[in-house]
Amino acid sequence: MKSSTLLAAAVLLLGLSPARSETPEQWIELGARVHGAFGAFIPVGIRIGLDAKERLKADPRGLAVTYYNGEKPPCPCVADGVMIATQASPGQGTLQMALEKAPPGIMAAIVIRNRKTGEGLRYSIADDRLPIILGWNKLDPAARFEAAMAAEHLFQSEPAP
Repeated sequence: MKSSTLLAAAVLLLGLSPARSETPEQWIELGARVHGAFGAFIPVGIRIGLDAKERLKADPRGLAVTYYNGEKPPCPCVADGVMIATQASPGQGTLQMALEKAPPGIMAAIVIRNRKTGEGLRYSIADDRLPIILGWNKLDPAARFEAAMAAEHLFQSEPAP
């Protein structure tokens, strides 16, 4: 028996679900359901959350997020995108909105840590990205998603202290 056939049989017998990732349409549906709409800030948060999940090699629900809002609205919308991509939540205590603001010139700062290893990344979105992101709201949801996934220099990331 081929190893792929054995793996498929094991998955079925053990009731395991194979790894999967959402399609753009599923991300859009989920973002709209959780946030109430799929504005341009939701896919920005999804992109950051997916980046952290991959780089920190986290298990499902294995990340803790602290979100620092900037001075300019509607920055908190990014938090919902991060939440759905990382499966962090306020109810589980794994998503926290910091009382402190992001540093000046930063629209949002997000610290994401692997709950097992403690390794973390600090993401920041500069205020100068705001007009670009807001412009995506003129696009349909699928185009917003694609724009956020393809945008260069959308955010900065560095190891979290």
